[in-house]
Amino acid sequence: MTTFGESHGKAIGCVLDGVPAGLEIDEAFIQSELDRRRPGKNAYATARKEPDSVEILSGVFEGKSTGTPIAMVIFNTNQKSKDYGNIKDLFRPGHADFTYWEKYGIRDYRGGGRSSARETAARVAAGAVAKLMLREIGMKVESGIFKIGDVEARKYDFDYARNSEIFALDSSMEQAQKDTVLRAKEAHDSIGGAALVRATGVPVGLGEPIYYKLDAVLAEAMMGINAVKGVEIGEGIHSAELLGSENNDEMTHEGFLSHHAGGILGGISSGDTLDIKVYFKPTPSIFKPMQTLDIHGAEVTCELKGRHDPCVAIRGSVVAEAMAALVLADMLLLNMGRKMEQVRRAYAQ
Repeated sequence: MTTFGESHGKAIGCVLDGVPAGLEIDEAFIQSELDRRRPGKNAYATARKEPDSVEILSGVFEGKSTGTPIAMVIFNTNQKSKDYGNIKDLFRPGHADFTYWEKYGIRDYRGGGRSSARETAARVAAGAVAKLMLREIGMKVESGIFKIGDVEARKYDFDYARNSEIFALDSSMEQAQKDTVLRAKEAHDSIGGAALVRATGVPVGLGEPIYYKLDAVLAEAMMGINAVKGVEIGEGIHSAELLGSENNDEMTHEGFLSHHAGGILGGISSGDTLDIKVYFKPTPSIFKPMQTLDIHGAEVTCELKGRHDPCVAIRGSVVAEAMAALVLADMLLLNMGRKMEQVRRAYAQ
């Protein structure tokens, strides 16, 4: 997947390479995935109202993939670039403004340009195509919010999360999580959160030894999402507190007796459920005066205007789900030639 576009540019989009020919492309499903991430839906997301209508430009004919690159575009319709006029020479604290300026000597100050989380809509569109491929072999990728601030879920219900305004995994904790978001918003601040991505139906054998491990590639994909600051597979950082006898997943003919590894052993999928926890920092765009520098090196005060998510993790969970689907689809294709019997079967006369 390659993405293009900026937050306040004409459009954003992606080019998806390597999709096998003959995959049924359900455009309504792709749009429904974008609708989940779409801004402006409720009080827990940015007020920027974008329809996020996706158009497929190439790679699909008569409803099926052709094997050539699939290009998709989403036109921006609700830019308010004037909201950024007063800060065009400032480096917003917590944003990529400073590093982009130092690296390139030029930056699009309108909403962060290329560094804006607006770019992730294109990832969701690409992830939807990957999901269509995974569906063909019975794989499913889901996500939900398990933590906002210090309010953490006690149970995980992915069916409930899909219809929750904040994608909450635990109905009993949803209101407390919503209240946490609204308190931060009313204080002109923001709050961090964490999502759980779960993949089921994953076959044994996905991932390459040492240099292209499944967990390493998943972690890279998640860390490439705006505002993500941490990723855990299975037991994650808690495993550092355990004994080996506590952390090992014993096995019987019935399968694994516990789930500490999170579905990956030695960088290769074990056939067990795959669990990934993704941690998002608070949205750096907040409406409190903050000290910063401008492009001339002067100390100034940054006072933001505009429309921003009070908790970026909420919509970010949909993006993390899409990235997991893309990685798994890629790993499926890579794994097809690992044994000579698979090669012979593919080229049988």
